Amino acid sequence: MTSTPAPLDLPTPDEARAWLDERTNVLLGRARTLVADLKADPPSEPMAVLDRWNAIGLALGNIGSIASLFSEVHPLEAVRSRAESAMQEAQRLSTELGLDADLYAVLAGVDASALDPLAARLLEKELLDFRRAGVDRDEETRERIRALSQEAVLVGQQFSKNVRDDVRTVQVRPEQLDGLPQDWVDAHPAGADGLVTLTTDYPDVVPFSTFGRDAAVRRELRIAFLNRGWPQNDALLHRLFEIRHEHATLLGYADWAAFDAEVKMIKEGPAIPAFIDKIADAALESGLRDREILLERMREDAPGAESIDAADLAFYAEAVRRERFDVDAQQVRRYFDFTRVRQGLLDVTGRLFGLTYRPAADAVVWHEDVVAYDVLLADDEAAGPLGRIFLDLHPRDGKFKHAAQFDLARGVRGAGDLDQLPEGALVCNFPRGLMEHSDVTTLFHEFGHLVHHVLAGQGRWARFSGVATEWDFVEAPSQMLEEWAWDADVLQTFAVDAAGERIPRDLVERMRTADDFGKGYLARTQMFYAGMSYWFHVDRPEDLTAATQRLQERYSLFPYIEGTHMPASFGHLEGYSSAYYTYMWSLVIAKDMFSAFDRGDLFAPDVARAYRDKVLARGGQADAADLVADFLGRPYTFDAYAAWLAE
Repeated sequence: MTSTPAPLDLPTPDEARAWLDERTNVLLGRARTLVADLKADPPSEPMAVLDRWNAIGLALGNIGSIASLFSEVHPLEAVRSRAESAMQEAQRLSTELGLDADLYAVLAGVDASALDPLAARLLEKELLDFRRAGVDRDEETRERIRALSQEAVLVGQQFSKNVRDDVRTVQVRPEQLDGLPQDWVDAHPAGADGLVTLTTDYPDVVPFSTFGRDAAVRRELRIAFLNRGWPQNDALLHRLFEIRHEHATLLGYADWAAFDAEVKMIKEGPAIPAFIDKIADAALESGLRDREILLERMREDAPGAESIDAADLAFYAEAVRRERFDVDAQQVRRYFDFTRVRQGLLDVTGRLFGLTYRPAADAVVWHEDVVAYDVLLADDEAAGPLGRIFLDLHPRDGKFKHAAQFDLARGVRGAGDLDQLPEGALVCNFPRGLMEHSDVTTLFHEFGHLVHHVLAGQGRWARFSGVATEWDFVEAPSQMLEEWAWDADVLQTFAVDAAGERIPRDLVERMRTADDFGKGYLARTQMFYAGMSYWFHVDRPEDLTAATQRLQERYSLFPYIEGTHMPASFGHLEGYSSAYYTYMWSLVIAKDMFSAFDRGDLFAPDVARAYRDKVLARGGQADAADLVADFLGRPYTFDAYAAWLAE
């Protein structure tokens, strides 16, 4: 192993704009110089050509990673705006390089037979990217693709900004908080006008939707939540779909979905709706059964109710779990103090993957809420850090509204002067006190991406560093890590109430049983979202709200709420584009991978280390199907998922 590279020297918040400006300009200049030198005097040695290309990719990646994070989390608007422009500049240069026929000729001239298998894989992937970029098209087409690519970045950024900044509020009387946990009520005092303000941020929406007994407020808050980004994002979505469609057809594809699917496990666009229908059919029976149970419970409060929708779904699902399964989420949450959960997460994943998390005392952070750790191999801490992670876990104004992992730097080792430490950030919006168990599973899920990023950041090629697998496998490792948040032995290591009592084992078992309730209708809801993602890109409907309603009727088991415009805040339409199906595709694989573990001993070192080394640590060094087959000893199947769904 080479010596450990130094971590990034991040700026203080007040210095961030100037730092980002200088860094962007330096890295853009470096990339342009490297490209010019490579075209003017390409090395005769095949590996030397790829090393130069690796350096170019790192320079561009080092702009985009920091800029993407800061654009979503930095507390200063001026920094967020500069980060957005830095992303635009990096994307503009990346587009130019993908359309550069002379640069393509240099790489196409490399003798693949002189390369080792991993380098040959790198060359194959890069040449495919060039062709998918349109390098072999005429100049007029290349120019149009260039313009479309640049516009897509601008439109996507504005769409995300509108979602991020559109925090809506609902004002209620204190007595309308009936049913909410006392600590939550205490954190929401009435203002001078005697009213309590609720926001559409998750720490307000999720608890009120789950526990709030006032049905009218639940509905008002749900409508406000579903209408974030409306109406401004409607036009942006239309334009984004048109840009992508024109881009794909210029390259000879039937539509954007066909173009996008080519480099995923699914391979072909039309296979996406077939997969969606397969999942929807498999989930129908249990979904209808559990929906009827919800309706029966709702009718106790609203006799004659004929349907239930998203405004009431969480409340009555919680009621069913409490009354039928003896699982009261308000009692459960008292075991999940945020500080204990965060430490428990580090302890559990450290034990599972053989890692140590050491507080990074020298790390400069962008906000006082952020904490940083260096990640080391537990059995070889003297070798130095594998990477550095940042946890930014509470909501604030101007911050990303969902939960995701962001890169700060791709890890590269063994590439000489190019070596850099993998660094990443976990960005979430959790309460500061007691957490719902659903928050705990989300934290485990998203942390799975962060571990994947660090463990897979130890190789030579930036292209294969981190979470660099096909996009329809990306979620599988994180979905599998959620299983540890449902195990009684695991939870008892950190789930402790204020009196020091550990969460009872029988409660955890009831929680697991209760969690199975609704998985059919939740799968159908996911297929509704996946259907939007796919059909919006293929059909490009004139009226997105009407199309949403049709797809909801086709896939979801819950009706559309009149007057809402959910696509305007469905951020995955920007990020996942036509491929939101990938979340469920990954879950199928996650269930199969988890079958290799012993439920009686989730920390068994042999299987845990095999999974770490054969799947996570290899990043994009092999196709995802091959990584999984290497770990399982066989190709993955649908069987484990089908069995889970049928339980």
